[in-house]
Amino acid sequence: MSEPDQTDSPPQTPRWPLASVFFIVFCAWFALSWPWLSGIVTIPWDAKAHFYPQLQFLATAWHRSLSPFWTPYVFAGSPQVADPQSLIFSPPFALIAALNPAPSFRWSDGTVLGTLLVGAFAIVLLFRDRNWHPAGAVVAALCFAFGASAAWRIQHVGQILSLGYFAVTLLLLSRALERRSLVYGFCSGLAAGFMVLGRDQVALLGVYVLAGLTIAAIAMAEQPLRALLRSLGPLIAGTLGAILVATVPILLTLFLAQESNRPVIDLLGAEKGSLHPASLLTGLIANLYGASGPLDNFWGAPSPAWEQRFGPLDLFLARNMGQLYLGLLPMLLILTIGLVRGALFRREIVALTIAAVLVLLYALGRYTPAFQLLFHLPGADFYRRPADALFILGALLAILGGYLTHLVMTDTAPRGSVWQKLVEAALLLGALALALWLAHTVGRLQLAIVPVATALLCAVLAMGALVAARGFALRGATIAAAIVLAAMLVVDLSANNGPSESTALPSTNFEMLRADSKNETIALLKRETARTAAPDRRDRIELAGLGFDWPNASLVHELDNTLGYNPLRLGLYSKATGAGDHVALPDQRTFSALMPGYRSLLADMLGLRFIATGVPAEQIDKSLKPGDLVQIARTADAYVYENPRALPRVLLVTQAQKADFGAILDSGQWPASFDPRRTVLLERDLPPLPAGPDQAGSVKIVDYGTTEVSLAAEAPRGGFVVLNDVWHHWWQVEVNGKPAELLRANVLFRAVAVPPGRSTIRFVFRPFEGLYADIGKLVMARYKPPV
Repeated sequence: MSEPDQTDSPPQTPRWPLASVFFIVFCAWFALSWPWLSGIVTIPWDAKAHFYPQLQFLATAWHRSLSPFWTPYVFAGSPQVADPQSLIFSPPFALIAALNPAPSFRWSDGTVLGTLLVGAFAIVLLFRDRNWHPAGAVVAALCFAFGASAAWRIQHVGQILSLGYFAVTLLLLSRALERRSLVYGFCSGLAAGFMVLGRDQVALLGVYVLAGLTIAAIAMAEQPLRALLRSLGPLIAGTLGAILVATVPILLTLFLAQESNRPVIDLLGAEKGSLHPASLLTGLIANLYGASGPLDNFWGAPSPAWEQRFGPLDLFLARNMGQLYLGLLPMLLILTIGLVRGALFRREIVALTIAAVLVLLYALGRYTPAFQLLFHLPGADFYRRPADALFILGALLAILGGYLTHLVMTDTAPRGSVWQKLVEAALLLGALALALWLAHTVGRLQLAIVPVATALLCAVLAMGALVAARGFALRGATIAAAIVLAAMLVVDLSANNGPSESTALPSTNFEMLRADSKNETIALLKRETARTAAPDRRDRIELAGLGFDWPNASLVHELDNTLGYNPLRLGLYSKATGAGDHVALPDQRTFSALMPGYRSLLADMLGLRFIATGVPAEQIDKSLKPGDLVQIARTADAYVYENPRALPRVLLVTQAQKADFGAILDSGQWPASFDPRRTVLLERDLPPLPAGPDQAGSVKIVDYGTTEVSLAAEAPRGGFVVLNDVWHHWWQVEVNGKPAELLRANVLFRAVAVPPGRSTIRFVFRPFEGLYADIGKLVMARYKPPV
């Protein structure tokens, strides 16, 4: 980021071939993205198991004129509006949902890849603003979009979105400071706001990096005070833009977090997600540890093979989380011209260099003392993997590599002395020797030979392309130089960072997630829930132990599921039912004191009627006895059972009993003789019902939407209508068109008192009113005068 007070307008560079560079970057992006854009493969894991169902739910809700702010289809009800991964506040995905009621896998994958393209274009514009060589811009843009975690962890959609917004914000903020522009300042704030809406660690680190670069630009100006004063307008405008976009969603998430299952991560917990120093070798040898192949081939830290040789590491990282490779050319330039010869410490780039070093120290976690200090940054204790910093580190290294390419193309790179060249050779040969020694020590030398040979071939290719491009550049053939380097990077990145088991699997693997799925298990559950539907019934299902991609299939197919896949859940529901983040494997279905198994009163109250499991249910719930569940089918995917005791979704009862919900949750013991068909448990005493005829009443579902449920009750002597949906205080209720008190009933559910006679009841989810009330309560509690 340039000094903000050195120029009143951007440098005039009419000859910079912007359109041509955009076209080169687009062609390279299209070539590298084609496996996904063609539909041959699709982005797997979280991109499908978690984010794609969110997109489909969002599209379905909007095209049915329903609100997507609450979903009944996972965890017996979940506040989507406060979930940072629901995609509601993501403009590209929201646009897809608005345009297409059933977006395909290619639509979803294309949006993720398109986000990286937008970020790449922002990098190009950043280079143009500085009049850095177009070939350097091409290198930086392609390495940004297809390097490090952007390539290896593309399945983490939220973090990819944050990375794309980071590049855009960097460009706009830079222009705002350099041009003293309120418009660019405001736009940079909008982009930063959307980045922060990801509410992930990439966004957090992106904010700190951008803040640090801003401070550095002001501090390094010839007149820092004058630079600060000139920057105030754009920075204030940016702050307003960010507040406009991000305030309400972030507050929703913060207040939800207080009631969720997500605790603050302590230092020891966070350090378990540290990047092992040996992973840095992947910056030069992409697949050194076998991360792209079968899981058994992976031998890097922390794999069983590594720990068997070097001892336990107590790290919890997937094999793709330690991949730093972003092309051999930029990494070679960074190590040699950049570090050994000192080009990265020039005034115009040193702030980015320092930022990259600090982000690397953060990523290494426990392996440097710096993390203990950096962990005290506000917000750091919400995240458990410092290795996620590789997203931002990859972006910074891509820019640094592009800058060094610019120096080479313009013949302004420092010449190396003999000793510097010897140090460079020692560094590269030392890295190669260390890689081979580690492979030999762990007993995986044969697996390492191909990646090492590939790296050597790519080194030859990169150096040859660099020499050829430099020759073109010095003769004035700027576009030819850019094309040569783009072609080289397409070969390099497709060979080393191309589709792998972590980033690309056949689309046919995810048939159960298609809106028009013909999957036998899904079709059976749809038929059975339709068969048992009744005026008072809306039966729930459970998907357990069917595989990684199954838990959120209910979001796609509008099946009311007691479980799902989400790291963020209502804490009350998790404690009551034992619901965890995921239920891909049979042993991930844990139960609770209050719901010790499928044969339990809480399971019946939830209306859990149909259970599909990947193994016989007795292997999941070992307390089951013959006859507790009735097996009704055996499909290719699942054993499907029916629970004949499942209760209706709505009940009308005439008795109320005060109960200690905390004690019930802890002990798992309901009050003696409690029958939810006759009595409702409440947290406080209510006046007795008026005397009246002792005759049965009834209640039925009139309309059941996402954020609104309408019921009709016939209660001769009044009573309580119990809706067996998860209670949350952002829900409100009306009886006969008038506001009524929403009661938390039977520990987990919603209820309302109704007068004698006929009543219409309307439950409505109003999160913004609830947020406003929560803020008011917080303020009152904080500033309440002492008694």
